[in-house]
Amino acid sequence: MRPSGRNLDEMRAVSIETGFTKHAEGSCLIKMGDTHVLCTATIEDRVPPFIKGSGLGWVTAEYGMLPRATNTRMRREAASGKQGGRTVEIQRLIGRALRAGVDRVALGERQITVDCDVIQADGGTRCASITGGWVALRLAVNKLMKAGDVISDPLVDPVAAVSCGIYAGQPVLDLDYPEDSEAGVDGNFIMTGSGKLIEVQMSAEGSVFSRAQMDQLMDLAEKGVSELAAAQKAATA
Repeated sequence: MRPSGRNLDEMRAVSIETGFTKHAEGSCLIKMGDTHVLCTATIEDRVPPFIKGSGLGWVTAEYGMLPRATNTRMRREAASGKQGGRTVEIQRLIGRALRAGVDRVALGERQITVDCDVIQADGGTRCASITGGWVALRLAVNKLMKAGDVISDPLVDPVAAVSCGIYAGQPVLDLDYPEDSEAGVDGNFIMTGSGKLIEVQMSAEGSVFSRAQMDQLMDLAEKGVSELAAAQKAATA
């Protein structure tokens, strides 16, 4: 029995509220259970120096957690003068995951920055950030297309992510914090809406796992991502 009472292959309740902020070109509040992330997308008519003049666009991301997103207060990283290693790793992951679903030629020489701010954390914040980040990106690109600044749609496929793991000896989908903190195996699966893999992060957290177990987790991830992609499409329709 999972702590939440969910079935092994059952996602947490997912909701995506678009247009959550006034000023960003694209924004949403995504809730995956008790994990809540605000995602905004900002369009800029510039690109990083290393691709300037190439005609290619760029999508990047920043990630952060509010001090009381967790059970105990975390000090703001700005107060220490630098980002932590976990923050840097996650925002790089979000950026390269979203870029995998973008035709950068069609985007043109402009940059879209996706900001993911965790309001409340209960496991799976990077997965929620990627899933909500794509929604914010979709909404921003829609504005570019409506204005005629982009002719063909640069978003080739939705991008979503979900966690899977081995908890109490059983493969489970979409780990919340009680499961994540005790899972013997933990993995994050980033995929396109059509089921293509972008990135898999798998690690043994106290017990090794077999190829057969990994295949079980892959099957769960495919199910979870297909449900998330459907929620993304419904939110941006």
